[in-house]
Amino acid sequence: MTSPSDAMIETMPSAMTPVPYQVQRCIDETRDSSTLHLQPVREALNTPQPGEFMMMYAFGIGEIAVSVSGIPKASDHTITHTVRSVGAVSRALCNSQVGSVIGMRGPFGAGWNLTEAAGRDLVIVGGGVGLAPLRPVVHGVLAERDAYGKVTLIVGARGRDDFLFDAELRQWARSENIDVQLTVDVPVQGWPGEVGFVTEPLRKLSVRPENTTAYLCGPEPMMRNSAQELLRKGFAAKDIRVSLERNMQCGIGWCGHCQLGPLLLCRDGPVVGYDVAQPLLAVAEL
Repeated sequence: MTSPSDAMIETMPSAMTPVPYQVQRCIDETRDSSTLHLQPVREALNTPQPGEFMMMYAFGIGEIAVSVSGIPKASDHTITHTVRSVGAVSRALCNSQVGSVIGMRGPFGAGWNLTEAAGRDLVIVGGGVGLAPLRPVVHGVLAERDAYGKVTLIVGARGRDDFLFDAELRQWARSENIDVQLTVDVPVQGWPGEVGFVTEPLRKLSVRPENTTAYLCGPEPMMRNSAQELLRKGFAAKDIRVSLERNMQCGIGWCGHCQLGPLLLCRDGPVVGYDVAQPLLAVAEL
């Protein structure tokens, strides 16, 4: 049996020991999702980049992986996460009160790498809570708007009350800097937008596939169907970026719980090109 190297031993405490962060603000986004703004109690972790994730520990309950949902403020080391309540840990995080302390580890994984898309058009597609990891992409694009061409944001939700960041979506929709298209699964009286899955506005979208980068985040069927729609429009698979999710427990490639074929998503993802993801997502139960 191979024993850990000295380098690995040196990284163990910092990699696996939660660092205390205090809740500065907690915003209810929808009936089951909340955004937490966190600041370090003492030492600060490295600044996460858009698309990367942190391990968030609700003391006495457990730990989950959550992507960052805002561009961190380097001046005060703020980290922003949007969490959907779907289990014991996420429920505890969503119910956090201002002043409460959460354990944080990270940042981990590979991000969206927005700088690679400079000079290109962008198509950003988020389904449900999948908009949260894409929010920093929108913020980054708007902060350096002249660096990109046409920008289209397509967001889908179950109903009109299930959209995250409602005020920001309205603000973005009024802006000339980004084309925002919203769609709901279930039609309701008075809804002015699209009805159906995000593939519907994608199908109608006019794009220059040779000069466009796409960012997709949401349930796997949504990403797979959206990517297929883009491939039919002439996109190269490598120009479609997706954020994949598996059961991440260590965050640093030790435990293997997040394995997807040859990938350990905590280390090799969560963001990968669709040229990498496509053959893996085509395998049932992988």
